[in-house]
Amino acid sequence: MSFGTAVITPRWLYVLAAATPEGFGDPVIWDETLEQIDLGKVLPGDVAGIGIHTGNALRGYALGRELRAKGVTVVFGGIHPTLYPEEAFDLGGAHAAVKGDGDVIWAQVLKDIAAGSLGRIYDGGRVAAEDFKQARWDLMPDNSYMWASVQTVRGCPKHCSFCSVWRTDGQKPRQRSTDAVVSEIVELRRKGFRFIALADDNFYPVSLTDIRLAERQKNEARVSQLRAIRAERFELMEQMSKLPKDMVFFTQITMEAAEDSAFLNAMRNANIKGALVGVEAVTPEGLKDVFKDFNASGDELIKRLQTFKEHGVHVLGSFIFGLPSDRENTFAATCDLAEKAGVTFAQFVMLTPFAGTVDFEHWEKSFKGAPPKVNDIPLTRYWLIPQDQRPKMFMPHPTMGSDEMRARTQAVWDRFYNLANIWKRSGCVKSVKSRLAFVLISKLYRQMYASTGIATDSARKARANNWARMLLKPCRRLFQAKPMPELEIPDGEQRAAALAARQSERLLRVLG
Repeated sequence: MSFGTAVITPRWLYVLAAATPEGFGDPVIWDETLEQIDLGKVLPGDVAGIGIHTGNALRGYALGRELRAKGVTVVFGGIHPTLYPEEAFDLGGAHAAVKGDGDVIWAQVLKDIAAGSLGRIYDGGRVAAEDFKQARWDLMPDNSYMWASVQTVRGCPKHCSFCSVWRTDGQKPRQRSTDAVVSEIVELRRKGFRFIALADDNFYPVSLTDIRLAERQKNEARVSQLRAIRAERFELMEQMSKLPKDMVFFTQITMEAAEDSAFLNAMRNANIKGALVGVEAVTPEGLKDVFKDFNASGDELIKRLQTFKEHGVHVLGSFIFGLPSDRENTFAATCDLAEKAGVTFAQFVMLTPFAGTVDFEHWEKSFKGAPPKVNDIPLTRYWLIPQDQRPKMFMPHPTMGSDEMRARTQAVWDRFYNLANIWKRSGCVKSVKSRLAFVLISKLYRQMYASTGIATDSARKARANNWARMLLKPCRRLFQAKPMPELEIPDGEQRAAALAARQSERLLRVLG
């Protein structure tokens, strides 16, 4: 669905643009959230890199087939081809598919195309942090996005059953240098972005519990490594605190950060004012269902969520419905807890077996024989089923059916985002104008992520999309800021000298 305006910049498009060697010229970037690609502007002999995730694989494959029919060389990449590279050939008209990170391997793919020696499947692996590419934001269209995005770390040390990140990006955090991150932020603020999402798998890659465990094991090397990662986080936040005070950052973080007051204080000083926190479940049984028993539950969970707010970090709480331990009273209890904890925003999603996750593997194996089919497509390849024919609930629940689960989930969205509750939560900002903006943004969030995700009929989806389209443009204006083309990098000269010294030291070690 194209809206003409989007919420967050699709970072990977611009990273791959940076990975394109100069000799190939500047790539043309199409983000179909803004507008669908104009096939009339694509010529035979062009190269098309199509990045997809599981949710938009069907559209990506259709586009790949159309482009190949026009004589275009088609290369697929992204999370889904990393998991299922053969699908791109079978269904998407691919000439090649790329697994893993594209920062380095994309250049090799282009060189092989130019040499007439294109391979079939390329594995970019997990590149080291120093090889991460700085996004080509100079290619971004003006006035199209509300928020910019910058990545500071890839990978997550956790192993949640519903998440594929730790399998695709690894459990070893790969942390970009402070200089690279701050430089990119400054570039975006110069262009007029003051709201920036830190597009990380987990902004809190080392917890105090991790360090204590390594100390109890007397693993000094591990302790040293963890403390170094933690110190780099603080260094980054220290530099971010020197950026213009009108900047607002949002990130994704685990609940464990609530135990770390020093870290939360540093986040506040760095103007990281919001974080998506994966709460998932409000009971111990539910947390065990998703391999997330390191989270708290009940009153302790409320206390931890309130700790974020006490340190100036607003929480977008993420909750999952449909866990085996969920019962009819789980829905109201979850909404009660979200309200008591004072989370600023919340999302309530139905348990879905996403490709590449432990949940998916268990679900796939649960079919003793061949899985049921929809239009000859196995249910275990549900992303290939047209959206209007796709089931809304995949994993059977011991006490509730699909319709009941959807209705109860939708009711929680409706309650949490009714106007009275939104206005009450808007007290977190000061002026009447800001409170009205809060209401508008809350309604936009609900339209984009509740109605379209849970609705069963196309008419309701169309209405939700129309509402979202109408709200997006005025919301974008709320986030716009005056460009600051003269903005300097904090401590620029000193940090440049320090970076040069580190590079020289590294070179000497290599030569020595």
